[in-house]
Parts: sequence; C-alpha cells; structure tokens
Amino acid sequence: MKRITFFVPNLHGGGAERVAVNLLKGMVGRDISLDLVLANAEGKYLHEVPEKVRVVNLATGRVLTAILPLSVYLKRNRPDALVSHLNHANVVAVLARELAAEKTKLILVEHDTLSAGKFKSIRARCVPQFMKWFYPRAEAIVGVSKGVAEDLEFQLGLPKGRVNIIYNPVVDDELMTKAKMPLEHPWFQTDSPPIFLAVGRLTPQKDFSTLIKAFALFRKQRAARLVILGEGESRTELEAMINTLGIIDDVSMPGFVANPFAYMSKSSAFILSSRWEGLGNALIEAMACGCPVISTDCPSGPQEILAGGKYGELVSVGDSVALAKSMLQVLENPLSRDVLIERAKYFSVDRAVTEYLSLLC
Repeated sequence: MKRITFFVPNLHGGGAERVAVNLLKGMVGRDISLDLVLANAEGKYLHEVPEKVRVVNLATGRVLTAILPLSVYLKRNRPDALVSHLNHANVVAVLARELAAEKTKLILVEHDTLSAGKFKSIRARCVPQFMKWFYPRAEAIVGVSKGVAEDLEFQLGLPKGRVNIIYNPVVDDELMTKAKMPLEHPWFQTDSPPIFLAVGRLTPQKDFSTLIKAFALFRKQRAARLVILGEGESRTELEAMINTLGIIDDVSMPGFVANPFAYMSKSSAFILSSRWEGLGNALIEAMACGCPVISTDCPSGPQEILAGGKYGELVSVGDSVALAKSMLQVLENPLSRDVLIERAKYFSVDRAVTEYLSLLC
C-alpha cells in the first residue's frame, strides 16, 4: 500500500487548508495510507480531518523551523509521495527532502497568483527568490488554475507546461447536504429583503471595502441586506466604514461560520470582491448551492470559473459603481439554479483526486 503525506502549516480557515482536507477526504478508501503533517496541529478545519488519516504534529511554531522535524519524519516514515501546500511551506518541503536524502516524490501545490500577491515582511519578500531556486527540484508542480500556472512559469522562469493545472476539489455530497441545513440567522426569513453574501478572510486581498461601498450605492435604490462571513485583521476598518456610510442596520458580519453553504443556498446573490485569487473556492461553492454570483475579474480564477461571464457577472477590480450595477442586474435576471449547480460540478472532489493520483502514483 502506498503512503502519501500532505504537508500544510496548519488548518486555519483558508482556501488552501480546505483543499488539503477535501483531497484527504476524497482519497480515504482508495487503498492508500494517508498522513497529514502539520507544523502546528491547530485550526478550525482540524476536526474535519478523516479518522483514517494519521495527523502528525511537528509543533514547531513557525513553518521555517519545521525543516529539520519534517526531514526526520521523511527519513523515519519514507512516504512514497509528499504533497505540500502554500509557497513558504513548499520551500520548507524541498529543503526537508534534500536533508532527509530520501526518494520521496515531491508535489508542490501553488494556490496564489504570485505576481499579484503582496509580501509584507522582508522575510516574506524573499519567498519568490527561494521558490525560483527550489521549485524546479520537485517532481511535479501544481497550479490551482490556468492563470496561476502560467503566472508561476513566467515568474520563476520555468518551461511552458512545467506546471500542471488541477482545479481545486470543491464540490462533493457533503457540501450539498450542508447547503440544505436550516439557518437561524434572523434575516433569512420568507418575504425578507434580498440578501447579498460574501465569504472570506477580512483582509485587504478580499477588498470588502469596495463591496461595502457598492452595497451603500445599491441601498440608495432599493432595500437589501449584506452578510459578510469571515474574520480577520480588517474588521475594525470595515466596521468603521459601515458606520460612516450609514448602513449599519443592513450589514451583518457574524465572523467565521462552520457551515457557510447554508447561507449560500438561501442568499439572493454571492459576491467575490477580491483583488486577486488563486482560483476562488467560495465562488464555486456558492454556484454549487444554486446561488447566482458576481465576481471581480481578478487574477486568476474567476474568469475561468465563470467562463468569461457565461455563468456570472464579472466586474473590474475596485470598481464599486460597476459592482452596484451588477448587483441590481443579478437580482433582476438571475441565472437558473440548475445551470449554476451543473457548472459547479466540474470542480468536484472526485475529479481533482483522480488528477492528483495520476501525478502521485
């Protein structure tokens, strides 16, 4: 039986962490021994790891200090393949394998559009250079969208076609079941005003400030409400903006919720306002729940997910006026739930697992 190991810094509520957990769920029962190695065994998705997956906690604090413990793990356990997620962890994975001197096959998964990402600290700004040095040593590199793959090849000087494109494992039976669960939020009642929904970390990348400005413009024309699910560093700034714009009674920010799919299935429209994305999992999740969608045409995923606007509205990044117009349009002419659900099925867990296993085995 083959042993496949996944390496992720932690399981806090981000898209890459969700992808890792979904891949593990999809691989359980396929005659594979599965390990999940974490720099720190913490995060909201930890309880979702299947029981049959062995969780190894390196307990290193920072990811950088996981190089030696990860190399010791590789030497002792000798997995057939190591699948690493997120660029700083990927660099650590390459160094750990070199130190272990094992023949473990290494697959690096890139979740972000490198050229669009903002590296704040001096240490973080070194990551792209480390990627340029170390990524070519992996047996396979995966980009979660065509845009991510092409950008990575250009930024790292890799040959065209060197990065495999595998869309994220998003849609499965569990998502569809959770979408049908009841919701206790007081706004989701029959005959309530339309509700726009957004989901994501409260960070500059998600650009919820543009969404809030667009909603304020829309709210001048007709009654509606806005729900933003997620937590993060920008909460105070966003709450101040909501108060200044006078829309505090029509905006709800409940924080991180375990089941956003119940919100998606009951909202009038879902909005992704990001400045950049690797793919845009939440956009696919909303479509799988039958919710009409609007997205910024940001690098890299939304253009691919929505097939250039066939399955949802695409607007320019940071344009609150255009976003407000699209909000009105999607309420007046929503796409059929069946069409949205069928499109979302393309991004299934089964499809992604099959494509990953073709690289791993």
